[in-house]
Amino acid sequence: MTSAAAVAVALFAVAMAATVAIGVLSGRGRERSMAEWSVSGRGLGTVFVLLLMAGESYTSFSFLGAAGWSYKYGVPIFYLIAYLSTGLVVAYFVAPLIWTYCARHHLVSIADIAEHRFSSRRLGIVVAVVCTVFLIPYVQLQIQGMGVVVNAMSYGAIDLKVAAVVSFVVAEAFILASGLRGSAWVSVLKDGLAVLAVLFLAIYVPWHYFDGPGELLDRLVAEKPQWLTFPGAGGGTFGAAWFVSTILLNVATICIFPTTVAGYLSAAGPTPLRRNSMLLPWYQLLLCIPMFIGAAALFVVPALSNPDLALFELVTDSLPPAVVAVIGIAGALSAIVPMSVFLVSIGTLWGRTILGGGLHGTRRADGITDRGQRGRSQLVCFVVGALALAGALIYPSALVDLSVLSYEGIAQLLPAVLVGLYWRRLTAGGVTAGLLVGTAIVLILHALGRDPLFGVNGGLIALVANLAVAVVVSLVTGTADRVPPVGALSASQ
Repeated sequence: MTSAAAVAVALFAVAMAATVAIGVLSGRGRERSMAEWSVSGRGLGTVFVLLLMAGESYTSFSFLGAAGWSYKYGVPIFYLIAYLSTGLVVAYFVAPLIWTYCARHHLVSIADIAEHRFSSRRLGIVVAVVCTVFLIPYVQLQIQGMGVVVNAMSYGAIDLKVAAVVSFVVAEAFILASGLRGSAWVSVLKDGLAVLAVLFLAIYVPWHYFDGPGELLDRLVAEKPQWLTFPGAGGGTFGAAWFVSTILLNVATICIFPTTVAGYLSAAGPTPLRRNSMLLPWYQLLLCIPMFIGAAALFVVPALSNPDLALFELVTDSLPPAVVAVIGIAGALSAIVPMSVFLVSIGTLWGRTILGGGLHGTRRADGITDRGQRGRSQLVCFVVGALALAGALIYPSALVDLSVLSYEGIAQLLPAVLVGLYWRRLTAGGVTAGLLVGTAIVLILHALGRDPLFGVNGGLIALVANLAVAVVVSLVTGTADRVPPVGALSASQ
């Protein structure tokens, strides 16, 4: 092991130990209930909610995928900032309503919402299963993303598989002990390092390799103009129609994404969620920096075989080992935190809805489910994490294609989770029929290689069909299964 690698490995080991300590200690003295483990007892304030939900947008993809897409395709990557920021406008209105409805009825997941709204445990189970299928690829990809980051920052000293195991152990250590609260506390360390890293790179890279950002932009315009206009350098796949349709789909989906809803429900009330929606768009602007660095890599390493390594190629090429290690640790934590939130969400869905009897399971006098559901949820967290780790170690590319479907698949849950809270005539039968149609269209388009279809995101086409079927079936089959209580959608409570 070289001296540079030794420095990086030592700093990485210290950071991982600190991560476990922070996550585990966050749960000391807390009530050992399902609500505490899954949504932090609905007690997080503005700062913790902000940091927890920032982790949703600043994952290992920010260090790998954003720079890699910029390097490979160019301007289409800006869909990321567009939908994350625009989605927060929708969340300003939607998040407080979901929080109020769930707090009133002691609900802790989107499966709970569907089960309660439509008085159908079967629908709740379907929602839980669909979420699990489309979330597991995210867990595996975060594990693999951490492997790539740590392997790069250690100059190859830490093997990809070793890094994958470390990510699993670290995440499981604190989420089994303290659940979502542990993720929120670790987010403080993660976000601090991530913000410092990208701000430093925003200044360092253009001045080290060029005569400032002006020269880099001039060269882009002069030498790589196709990277600056649609459809970018991707051979026409990611054109303007895809860009707009993907933003529309993701803006709607992010508001009911299982991990996003977990963040909503962890808040102490609607006010932190409104503040969060006003502050987080500024945070999304930081994503421009990895994109900018990916563009710089076009000129520094023009023949890069793996575009996802664009950022770390420049980092390891020009910076001292200690700085490389800090940036790598930020990237590693950006995989661990969202991975932990994904696992908590899956554990909650199974431990409560599928294995725990749903809303009719054993309850305490105050209406919060007992420790049995928490124990089952923790077990599911471990099992799912182990399965994702096995996939990352044995079949590292098996779920990559499925990850493309994840957002499009979860988008099909919109009628069950959100539309039903606004339209009282929507029925369980209508929602189920629409969900089956929408999911089938997503899978068929993907299997046939026709997504996007005529340049439009296939998930949006499927969602339109889903909503149409849900409305028609609901109107034909009769009255609603359950009308939300009067005032349930009032965000003032």
